[in-house]
Amino acid sequence: MSAHCHGGCCSSPPPSADPRYRRILWIALLVNAAMFVVELGAGVQSGSAALLADAIDFAGDAANYGVSLWVLAMATAWRARAALLKGASMLAFGVFVIARVTWGALQGVPPEPVTMGAIGLLALAANLGVAVLLYAWREGDANMRSVWLCTRNDALGNLAVLAAALGVFGTGAAWPDLAVAAIMASLAISGGISVIRQALGELRAG
Repeated sequence: MSAHCHGGCCSSPPPSADPRYRRILWIALLVNAAMFVVELGAGVQSGSAALLADAIDFAGDAANYGVSLWVLAMATAWRARAALLKGASMLAFGVFVIARVTWGALQGVPPEPVTMGAIGLLALAANLGVAVLLYAWREGDANMRSVWLCTRNDALGNLAVLAAALGVFGTGAAWPDLAVAAIMASLAISGGISVIRQALGELRAG
């Protein structure tokens, strides 16, 4: 927003209130909610930590898209506060996955790789589709950037899930699944830190 805009004098909406962006966020929300249900069931059935972690990530992203839709037309400070909340949720997801990896390492039971691979491909297609739609808004404010980072991280996580499925299939061991879950945790933690830093900077500037 312009530095000369005080007391609500600017009548034009913020760039993130673009109707096209709003429609894309609704599409992303519905896709992520559907994939959460699919991956949750597949993760429980296959015993895959990576699929369960990705399912929780889908749920978190669906909630984040809902928050983004809520604050689209609000002032920069409110969008930055929403981004802080989303950055914190990304960090919390990363911590949860690290805990799940630790538990899986103690159990040592390998997941079922065919289900992992099939659902991983479906999730990758879903996230790539959303990423293509969001690409034009990847360099926006902290709120918009957090949406892009969530989608980008999801697509990278899906590729890692596919690699884990191949690794489990080839080795018959649980460690490829656990390694991918740990990678997904590191992506969530680094992305959350990046979003929080940008949001704090926008709050200070505002």
